[in-house]
Amino acid sequence: MPRLRLLIAYDGTNYVGWQRQTNGVSVQQRIEEALTVAYGVPCIIHGAGRTDAGVHASGQCAHVELPEGAHQIPINKVAVAINTRLPKDIRILSAERVHDSFHARFDAVWREYVYSIALKPSVFTRLTSWDPEAPFDRDLFEQALQVMRGRHDFTAFSKSNPDTSSYVCNLQTCQATINGDVLEVRLRADRFVYGMCRAIIGACMSVARQRFTLDQLTSMRDSASRSVAPLLAPAHGLCLTAIGYPEVSTADPS
Repeated sequence: MPRLRLLIAYDGTNYVGWQRQTNGVSVQQRIEEALTVAYGVPCIIHGAGRTDAGVHASGQCAHVELPEGAHQIPINKVAVAINTRLPKDIRILSAERVHDSFHARFDAVWREYVYSIALKPSVFTRLTSWDPEAPFDRDLFEQALQVMRGRHDFTAFSKSNPDTSSYVCNLQTCQATINGDVLEVRLRADRFVYGMCRAIIGACMSVARQRFTLDQLTSMRDSASRSVAPLLAPAHGLCLTAIGYPEVSTADPS
């Protein structure tokens, strides 16, 4: 039973998130439906990141183990075969054979998100960037981002999740750069907990609007208490851009 790794992009606007849910259509559901039609047997995929409703991806990774009896599709035709059965807001960018032991979620050594903040409102970026409307101090915002870097317990910047045993993450990159009329915040960590990216952006924006100080942000970070959690930045500004794996995990098994 061959195992495939899929690189996936999607606009999350019309979905309840990556993971299958009972309250609406998910990205996972749409891809599994397309795989099932393409291969002629039920297929289940496992994603590297469980993005929330409205969150986008340009570098989501998932794996699928093809069951016995699946149609034979040449590896260089897999993406086309699936894409023809997907809505236009979900695309398979590439497909490759991987070792039978490869797991898209558990083998990942880092994940990277980019949060986009509009410096100048635009009808063309309204679904992919946050227009904060009220002014904010960009220098204070960037100083606040630096407070979040490093290895910390991010309980204060998360939603409760019974499946999460630890809220300690190593936030290796947390920095902003200007790309045209958009301020892009790049966040890379060994792992992220539920709601972490949006909570960090929301907290840093509160500092940038002088609703609390850098020292208060540090205290919030160190409190490991969800009772002081900041408001979440809107989901539509967030995009999962890349997943990192050890080279051996994705080597061609042949």
